[in-house]
Amino acid sequence: MTKADLVERAADAVGPRITKRDCGLVVDAFLDAVKDALERGEGIEIRGFGTFKVGSRKPRTARNPKTGEPVEVPARAAPVFQPSTLLRERVTRGNVSA
Repeated sequence: MTKADLVERAADAVGPRITKRDCGLVVDAFLDAVKDALERGEGIEIRGFGTFKVGSRKPRTARNPKTGEPVEVPARAAPVFQPSTLLRERVTRGNVSA
């Protein structure tokens, strides 16, 4: 699903009262709020959906795939999403073939 698909679903859910352009602005504003909070090191909790937070990756030694030489990868911050129990259960129920 793409951002355009999200805008389409939001516009369909609201009906003819709000344009797709306005729904796009709302989706963009939400995504910007998530990005800004993560950039500041804050987490975002959406009940029934999950939590976005900033995790830390430890420094490690990797390999250059072309030459095979070891390369030091420094510690860094990384965005992390942890799904809620409700979302996890819903995905499990919907994914019977897994």
